[in-house]
Amino acid sequence: MSRKITLITNNISHRQWSTLILELNTVSKAWKRFGVNIKINAPNSEKIIKWGTRSHDERDIQPPTHT
Repeated sequence: MSRKITLITNNISHRQWSTLILELNTVSKAWKRFGVNIKINAPNSEKIIKWGTRSHDERDIQPPTHT
């Protein structure tokens, strides 16, 4: 059975939008083990999820600059 939910947001900042997409992605991953497949279809969602779920390693960390 397929069901669809539509979320309409007003006056949401770019940062809030990114956080909402990442939280929905977290819910999607958590529910997947129960057999629920949640597909997120939103503008720039793939880019946001890719950036927000990347692993951070030592190469990503900038050394502190001393002045």
